[in-house]
Parts: sequence; structure tokens; C-alpha cells
Amino acid sequence: MAENAEAPEMQKSLSLFNFFTIGFGAIIGTGWVLLVGDWMVLGGGPFPAMIAFAIGAIFLVPIGCVFGELTAAIPISGGIIEYVDRTFGRPLGFLTGWMLLLGNAPLCPWEAIAISTLLTDRFGAFPVLSWLRSVKLYTILGADVYLWPTVIALCFAILVIFLNFKGAGAAAKLSSFLTKALLTGMILAMVISFATGSPSNGLPLFSRATEVASGEGTKATSFFGGIIAVLVMTPFFYAGFDTIPQQAEEASADLDWKKFGIIPALALMASGLFYLICIYAFGTMIDWHEFVKSSVPALAVLERINLFFYIAMLIIATLGPLGPMNSFFGASTRLMLALGRKKMLPESFAKIDPKSGAPLTANLFMAGLTLIGPFLGRNMLVPLTNVASLGFIFACTMAGVACLRLRQTEPDLPRPYKVNGGIAGIIAAILAGSIIIALMVVPFSPAALKPVEWIITITWIVIGMVIFMIFGRQFEKAAA
Repeated sequence: MAENAEAPEMQKSLSLFNFFTIGFGAIIGTGWVLLVGDWMVLGGGPFPAMIAFAIGAIFLVPIGCVFGELTAAIPISGGIIEYVDRTFGRPLGFLTGWMLLLGNAPLCPWEAIAISTLLTDRFGAFPVLSWLRSVKLYTILGADVYLWPTVIALCFAILVIFLNFKGAGAAAKLSSFLTKALLTGMILAMVISFATGSPSNGLPLFSRATEVASGEGTKATSFFGGIIAVLVMTPFFYAGFDTIPQQAEEASADLDWKKFGIIPALALMASGLFYLICIYAFGTMIDWHEFVKSSVPALAVLERINLFFYIAMLIIATLGPLGPMNSFFGASTRLMLALGRKKMLPESFAKIDPKSGAPLTANLFMAGLTLIGPFLGRNMLVPLTNVASLGFIFACTMAGVACLRLRQTEPDLPRPYKVNGGIAGIIAAILAGSIIIALMVVPFSPAALKPVEWIITITWIVIGMVIFMIFGRQFEKAAA
């Protein structure tokens, strides 16, 4: 007991605003710049895409409220493992944490790749910056990897790693800065749209685009079909609000937990509003059918309108991936910390740096994983996007089930915040998660996982089962 009393503790420094920026920064990366044209093509125009993103946010808000209730009641790092362990036992607790780790950890190297890609494709197009593409290292899965974009992306990754080793407070400052940068980008796009565009550029409400940069035009055949086509992929672009509860143990001592309960849902709604404004702004600057003809159309249209605005948005877009990388780095290390504390991973993962209060072994592991990213090429991790989304939604659904079970088994547990609508609100969260999972696993669904994605998912689960069996036996021996 004396050892536990003297064990280093995590920093207690995060405010409500810090938690909001962690979640918002994880959700809003660079997807809005790189993929806004694809959303319009998929939906048949900016307005079906906007409706889909609005529905997607509303769909996920109950899940955000569930995380708010659970975290305010049990504020510990990697809390989702504790929630499910307390209600359904160690095996399901481990599986939930393991799947959420699949939903979080790969996004750190992926964001590093996104930075390298933007530096290569967009900055490298400037004659004065042509040196960025002067030294080609190799080609992997059809993607060229260049020396200088890789070096710069590594520097960005090292910054995130350094701040996370310093502790949650330092990492939170980066999230706060990036949130302001992203909001600046949104305002810039809106101002340009109002000054140069027209709502008529987004009309008719639905039409099929045939000439697009990707080579594949609109596949939906109706306004409703366009909304559904975009809706099934919105969970991936809203993934990230789950990073908020993973760092609950580092909340400041005077945090109002009742107000904290609404932060995950608030981050979701703010992100939804951000997406709506961006889709509208870019979809009405010029005729959207012309807009989607360019590669990375959000940047291409700004380059045509004003070079200064283009460079400003390009800088913001390049900084964008730092937000998700920073948030998912912190969330992933806290998940591994929780698994180590539960003796579901080696106990070394439970180590906390006595100076910074940051997870030590988990930070080292995530640092290695993140630094690999820029060397993998843009096509290496594409299948992991849907796999990460499945892991994220599975964990969210299990959180809803655990919340419902805790209402029954521990009715007296102090709950500073409760899901709006009571039991009905929790059931809505479970149904929302279940529907999204069904859309990803039913073979005839437009969002169904591809064979390679199933292979990755099943391999990850098998690896997890082996790890759990090894350390589960050690736990049983220690308990005996």
C-alpha cells in the first residue's frame, strides 16, 4: 500500500476548454480541406452532403452524452475499460479497450502521412519550393516518398511527441492553438464565399457530377440516396470526441463535472457546425460541378481566387493534422496506461513519469508508431480508415451498454451529469452505434468493410486474444 501511496500521479491541469479543444481538434483535422469535394460528389451536391453531416452529428450526440455521464461518474484515464470491466467482466473490458486502441493509435502515423502528402503535392508545386520533391527515396504501394517532406513531417511528429512527454498541460496548449487556426480557416472560407460566391452555385439540390478529379462521378440516383451515401461515412469524420474521457484523470481539481458531462456532445455539435459551414462555403464559391473537377478542389479554387488566401489556407491545412495526431496520441497512451493498470498489458505500461505525470512506456510505444508514419507512403494506411472507424464505433456502443447496465447495478453511484432523456437517451445511443456497425459489416451496405479490412480487423482481434490470454493467466495467478 505504501508503494501505491508514493506512486507518481498524473498532472491535474486540464480545464473544460482544454477538454473541448482536445475533442474538437481530434475530430477536425484536414479532411474538410482534402475531401470536401468528394463529399459533394458522393452526395450529388453540397446540400445533400450538409444534411448528411447534420444527421450524423445528431446521431452521435447521444453517444457523446453517454461518455459524459460515465466519465463524470468515474473520472479515470482510459475509463472505457473500467466501465465495461465493471459491468461485463475482464474479457469484454479488454476487447473494448483493444478495439478503441485500433480506432485511435493508427491515426497518429496516418496524420503524419497527411502532412507529408500536403507538403509534396501542394507546397512542392511552387517553383520556389520545388526542392521538396528533389530527392525521391522510394515508391511504396504506388506512392512516392520524398526526403524533405518526410523530414518536415517527422519534425511535426517530434513536436507532438515532445509535448506529450511534457504532460497533458503542454499537449493541451497545442490543441488550443490548432483549434483557433482551424476556426480561422473556416472564417476565411466563409468570407470568401460571401464575397465571391452565390447560393445558386450549389443548386440544383441534387444532380450527378460526371467530370471529377477522382474519375468516379456521383453514384447516387436521388436526393435521398445522396444523403444516405454521405451519411454512412460521417462517423469516421466525427471520430475523436472519445479522446475527451480518456484523459479525465488529468482534470483540474476544481473542474465542474456536471458541466464536463456536456463537453463530448458539445465538441460533436461544434464539429458538425464547422463541417456544415465549410461544405456550404466551398460548395457556393463557384459552381460546385466545376469545383469538383480539380484535385484537392478546396485549395485549387482558392488558388484561382486569391493567391494570398490560398497560401493562408494551405498553411492551415498543413497544420490541421497536428490536432488529431496530438489528441489521438494522448488518448492512445491513456488507453494503454489503463490496460497496464488492469494487468491486461505488461505492467510497464502502467508506469507514469514522476516529473511530467505522463504515461512513460505508452508514450515511448506511441512515439515509435508515430515516427514510422511518414516513411509508409500515402497508400499504406488507407484500409485502416474504415477499420479504425469500426473499432471506434464498437467501443462507443459498448460504452452505451455499460452505461445502461451501471444504471441498474449501481443506481447509487454519484453521477454529476446524467444523459438527457434518461434510459431512453442511453438506448438511443446504443441503437445509433448498432446501426452504424451494421452498415459497416452487412455485405450489401455501401459502407461494408472490404476483404483486406476484414483481414486487418480479425488479425488485430486475434493478437489481442493472445495478449489477453497470456496476461490474463498472470493476473489469475497473482490474484490467487
